[in-house]
Amino acid sequence: MQRYINWDVISFRTIFIVIAVTSIFVMTFPTIVILMLSFTSEETLKFPPSGYSIRWYAALIDANEIQAAAFLSLKVAVMTVIISVFMSVPASLAIFRSRSAWARLLEALFISPLILPALAFGFASLMLFSLLGFTPSTTTLTIGHVVVSVPFIIRTTLASLSQLDPGLLDCSESLGASRLYTFRRITMPLISRGVGSGAFIAFMASFDNVPVSLFLQDTRSQVLPIHLWDIIQNQLDSRAASACGVVIILTIVMMVLMERVAGFSRYMK
Repeated sequence: MQRYINWDVISFRTIFIVIAVTSIFVMTFPTIVILMLSFTSEETLKFPPSGYSIRWYAALIDANEIQAAAFLSLKVAVMTVIISVFMSVPASLAIFRSRSAWARLLEALFISPLILPALAFGFASLMLFSLLGFTPSTTTLTIGHVVVSVPFIIRTTLASLSQLDPGLLDCSESLGASRLYTFRRITMPLISRGVGSGAFIAFMASFDNVPVSLFLQDTRSQVLPIHLWDIIQNQLDSRAASACGVVIILTIVMMVLMERVAGFSRYMK
């Protein structure tokens, strides 16, 4: 029997593999470069490093300005996540339960910050707060971060709700349970992983946010990403790379933990 080779299939697989490998390289290479630079033994950033050392990680212990910027970013990110969760869960329930056009319009409205250019949103927010008489502060910064973080939690919460068996809610209602009791004992425990996954993504989006923070942060203090950018732009201080290395390592650890605990990648498909 003569065997035929399907060159179309082979060509498609080859192109697909090349694109996949290229994409992985483009996404991971900058991270690898930063991690390598974080262990440099030189005073300034230069790639490739001539030697390797952990001296700049140790130097972070005495880097008060970097610590203050990291604490501010952490504080804003925590407040952002708490507020976003309390806003997103009720909104997701209302959108999921309704089949009206208004629900679809509200869903598009909540998701719109993911589509709008981040710099344009940050500048528009600054203009709005200025018209209202507010000066940039931690409060305005948190509000701006909440707006751009809510879509992540709504998306994962809606994904969890779509996997929820409606029969469980019907059984609870038929047994005389109130909507609040049903939400507290049935709905929330079943969608908690989706909410937690969205909260994790919202936390990282807030902690690493630059465009909104650039316009809404207090002039007397800086969040970590902007502070590191200023260091790299003006001094090329190697401590900036080590601080980035700490953030990358902690992010990877948190992602692994969240994947094992909540399986958050399922809610981003």
